[in-house]
Amino acid sequence: MWKLKVADGGNNDPYIFSTNNFIGRQVWEFDPDYGTREEQAEVEAARENFWENRHLIKCSSDLLWRMQFLREKNFKQTIPQVKVGDGEEITYEIAKTAVRRGAHFFSALQASDGHWPAEIAGPLYFLPPLVMCLYITGHLDTVFPAEYRREILRYLYCHQNEDGGWGFHIEGHSTMISTTLNYICMRILGEGPDGGRDNACARGRKWIRDRGGVTSIPSWGKTWLSIFGLFDWSGSNPMPPEFWLFPSFLPIHPGRFVGPITPLVLELREELFLQPHNEINWKKVRHLCAKEDLYYPHPLIQDLMWDTLYICTEPLLTRWPFNKLRQKALEVTMKHIHYEDENSRYITIGCVEKSLCMLACWVENPNGDYFKKHLARIPDYIWVGEDGIKMQSFGSQEWDTAFALQALLACNMTNEIGPTLKKGHGFVRESQVKDNPSGDFKSMFRHISKGSWTFADQDHGWQVSDCTAEGLKCCLLFSLMPPEIVGAKMEPGWLYDSVNILLSLQSKNGGLSAWEPATAPKWLEMFNPTEFFANTIVEHEYVECTASAIQALVLFKTLYPGHRKKEVYNCLTNAVRFIEDKQMPNGSWYGSWGICFTYGTWFALGGLAAAGKTYNNCLAIRRGVEFLLKSQRDDGGWGESHASCPNEKYIPLEGNRSNLVQTAWALMGLLHSGQAERDPTPLHSAAKLLINSQMEDGDFPQQEITGSFMKNCMLHYATYRNTFPLWALAEYVKNCISLSSLEEMLK
Repeated sequence: MWKLKVADGGNNDPYIFSTNNFIGRQVWEFDPDYGTREEQAEVEAARENFWENRHLIKCSSDLLWRMQFLREKNFKQTIPQVKVGDGEEITYEIAKTAVRRGAHFFSALQASDGHWPAEIAGPLYFLPPLVMCLYITGHLDTVFPAEYRREILRYLYCHQNEDGGWGFHIEGHSTMISTTLNYICMRILGEGPDGGRDNACARGRKWIRDRGGVTSIPSWGKTWLSIFGLFDWSGSNPMPPEFWLFPSFLPIHPGRFVGPITPLVLELREELFLQPHNEINWKKVRHLCAKEDLYYPHPLIQDLMWDTLYICTEPLLTRWPFNKLRQKALEVTMKHIHYEDENSRYITIGCVEKSLCMLACWVENPNGDYFKKHLARIPDYIWVGEDGIKMQSFGSQEWDTAFALQALLACNMTNEIGPTLKKGHGFVRESQVKDNPSGDFKSMFRHISKGSWTFADQDHGWQVSDCTAEGLKCCLLFSLMPPEIVGAKMEPGWLYDSVNILLSLQSKNGGLSAWEPATAPKWLEMFNPTEFFANTIVEHEYVECTASAIQALVLFKTLYPGHRKKEVYNCLTNAVRFIEDKQMPNGSWYGSWGICFTYGTWFALGGLAAAGKTYNNCLAIRRGVEFLLKSQRDDGGWGESHASCPNEKYIPLEGNRSNLVQTAWALMGLLHSGQAERDPTPLHSAAKLLINSQMEDGDFPQQEITGSFMKNCMLHYATYRNTFPLWALAEYVKNCISLSSLEEMLK
């Protein structure tokens, strides 16, 4: 049976190292002797239940580790369940009971090092390139023995669409890139051309061939198929590594390496193309992209650039004497790869880069330490759910934990969950990045990171503005509490470093970017080489990052009023202006990291309120409130489709369904705006839905996917279903029910 291990150092593996003793690391291990027959039967029942309902609820409930933790802690919900009947008012006792039940359940899911483990997956193009890389390098059986392969296949079967294809993400329509890569993955893992559960391979192949075969796969797919030996490199647009010799950063691919042409590769050439492989005119397929995949059509100037590189530049750079420049460029490219690998402890910035960087290190030296260090960090990306094994983006430990702690702090239950808060505070404190990237990091196109928090754990190393803001908020809130209960507060110097990070990531327009300063001109986006993403070339400013920073800096300014007083004031002033400027005509804000207008509006209203704006003195808040009230459903909830993200307009869930996480966001947004003082009726309706949806053990049910990135892809944040309904109910108790009770007393 599968078991989640926390803060695991890899059994003294000499090829793995950490900056903080692996705090936050979460890896899965298969132990055939783990678990009783009853526990194993419970896992099998969860798997079969997901399969039977896979087309209704496509997100995993993340049950395997939850079962494990609840067993290990012998958790039993002892607080009776509460419901609100039709026509019944919500009392303080009912609402507070729901909060206590949720808080105790959520506390039981905390890991021993203080963080909340969780799946963060959903895109269906993450895992196949890793499998392809391991197949090419000959390490597939070592890294993914039989039990791993079985669970990877389970995941592919569970998330195949009814038409036979696979979507860009688990709730998306079928696309050529995901269908092709997942088909190849199944074949690598041992399925025959007609194998797989529910005829998975035959159905997937039919989907591909019915649309003209894989020649219309998008550019990323062409790259991986060229590496794998299914495509000819002449069918891909070139991305010369010589770009690295220029004084600015441009994207690359790893050159013209081709993996071994095995019997499987030859079989796939016959299965996936409509014409013989040796008769394909590769030059004519370079610009092809299946209509199902096309989100960002290449502008004419980009195609002209590719054609120039293809016709003129590449033939020159592969011949003497210009090939000496190519060799130099490849050396510089590998220097950047090694630098990134070392500074992320071989996790790399994310899963797409992980497979490419690992393969590049193997091509450089198959027996070298660089490649072995990559192998040692593969478990950091693997997650096991009742729907099988999936590859995570790169972990969300710090992000999820910062929100979880704020939700629990809002519950005002320190006397009941003090140890949970103390462990969580310790995790946040120990996970702050303590150093900048090594050496001359500016020459390696890296920004300062000292004082930041990453999205995942400290070893990941990449600073993120909103993660830093949420981590800073947590530390500031804990500094107001007794250290004997929540642990020692963070030294001011480290708080100052966090503020420095936030100030450094603000642009001239007042917005904050996510990873690094947004200094490049936006017109460079016309050279976005992907067909299915937007905003990939340069850094952008985000409403959510800006709002998080406002909330953190306002609290910091209150506690440390003398530190960089003028700079903090200017930062806040400009950030507020940015949020007001970014409001949509319908009163909402576009959310880039969650779905979508509901998510962005929650952040924006919270940021504006923290900065002192109110419903009475701020038109933006009034318009934001109007948007939320207009989009509330008859059952009191909110429900927004992931289609809002790529279409950039508000689209409700089908069937007038409500989503509990989105309901929580909207409820908190309205509370930020002071809705309780104006008309609490919409708040009561939303709270009633949350309370009545709470399950017997204090959990909340898993529903639709709620995370997003780059406009066209979605992410499943498995803890959101606990964090946000709990947080919203806690804020409701504090800002609405308690207010109503006080008014009744005064009467």
